[in-house]
Amino acid sequence: MKALVQRVSEASVSSGGEVRGKIGRGLLVLTGFGRSDSKKDLEWMTNKILGLRIFSDPQENMNLSVSDIRGGILVVSQFTLHADTRKGRRPSFIAAADPAEARTMYGLFVRMLSGSGLDVQSGVFGAMMDVSLVNDGPVTIMIDSPSERAQ
Repeated sequence: MKALVQRVSEASVSSGGEVRGKIGRGLLVLTGFGRSDSKKDLEWMTNKILGLRIFSDPQENMNLSVSDIRGGILVVSQFTLHADTRKGRRPSFIAAADPAEARTMYGLFVRMLSGSGLDVQSGVFGAMMDVSLVNDGPVTIMIDSPSERAQ
């Protein structure tokens, strides 16, 4: 599992001309699922994202998590995070999970994050989406789950 986490002042996702999710201060999480991902990876990533200390404390040090600030989380599926560009000019997505499996994992991941009690919004799995954000910092961090790092 891969997650590209962006600290945002605000973010939204639209599909078909309709806003599907919108948050204020918090995290935009672009997430892609791989063929070797398991529920254990989802649990690990959920805990990592909820506890990631990338928000500033009163001394302007990154010491607070999205949980600490009671921020929002906007989750958007993005299988292209698994692009392999080592050969040729067209990316290969062979490492990405099968769409049906990825859909199931995406739904479970959103539910796990929602269990935190924070405002968790999401995009539409598999749809063309327009994502808007104001990146705060900018702070953008790539996180690979343990199964991704093992490969």
